[in-house]
Amino acid sequence: MEKRFIYGDIRKIPNFYYTIRCWVRSFIILFAVGSGLLLGQLDVIEQYAETLVVPFLFLMLYGLFLTIPLHQLKKAFLNIRFLGSSTIINFIWTPVLAWGLGAIFLSNHPALWIGFIMLMVTPCTDWYLAFTGIAKGNVSLSTSVLPINLILQVLLLPVYLLLFAGSIETIPLSTLIESILIVLVIPFALAHLTRFLLRRKETVLNNKVIPFFSNAQIFFLSLAIMAMFASQGSYLLANLEVIYILIIPILVFFVINYVLGRLVGRVLKFSYEDSVSLSLTIIARNSPVALAIAVTAFPNQPLIALALVIGPSIELPVLAIVSQVLLFTKKE
Repeated sequence: MEKRFIYGDIRKIPNFYYTIRCWVRSFIILFAVGSGLLLGQLDVIEQYAETLVVPFLFLMLYGLFLTIPLHQLKKAFLNIRFLGSSTIINFIWTPVLAWGLGAIFLSNHPALWIGFIMLMVTPCTDWYLAFTGIAKGNVSLSTSVLPINLILQVLLLPVYLLLFAGSIETIPLSTLIESILIVLVIPFALAHLTRFLLRRKETVLNNKVIPFFSNAQIFFLSLAIMAMFASQGSYLLANLEVIYILIIPILVFFVINYVLGRLVGRVLKFSYEDSVSLSLTIIARNSPVALAIAVTAFPNQPLIALALVIGPSIELPVLAIVSQVLLFTKKE
């Protein structure tokens, strides 16, 4: 049994620990945004900051892929009803919903529409586990589908971009392939090469390497966000109204998927714990993966990346509220 806590048994740790951890991460991201905007006022920093974005995102994604427990894949297939319903909602229903909400609320803002789609088609691979634990859901089941969600979003994100974002704006296929290769394929391959090379030194891997990169992910992500906002600070300051534009479609998305998750849970006669896991799996999103693609595929459209940074600041309080609502329904 591994002693490390990466994606272990959340129920063994007090729920407030995860609440605080998620809020701290959100604060760090917002601090990185503010710091980047301030640093961007210096011409020399604004000029060179953009070159640092991709390297920091590369390190963040390497750490993410390194900590994802792919050994959970077999376990996910033990509950076909849960796996099937969550996969259909996340990868068939949600992309269509995201495109439709964008058509209704963001048709006059194509860059935000693309960013919104990229945010919504990538299920979370991290803090949804914390809120699942808070709501007394089936954390083990949620953990088992985590690697499947990661693999499918990496494979399908370029497809969604070509199908949905491509209908909004032309996306050069060569640019998209290059972006995926640099920020997804290479770090994914290196992460699992690391696991292979250290397979006979599990103590070093599990107690030193993985915990370091697990904790460092937010650091690398924040540095990438800081560099991005430093390089595009003047442009973004002139477009802060996008926050108000994005709030409505993001909230509508969360409400629709919450209701859908509860309905599907009842139809399939899930237990309360499994129903909670389904609800949070289909609500929480994973903006870092989409952000990595956005800053490399759309370097001249910072509003796309901005949508992916704003999303988590809205998502976090929503997940906190949803977890409490779910607990309330359990008491009824």
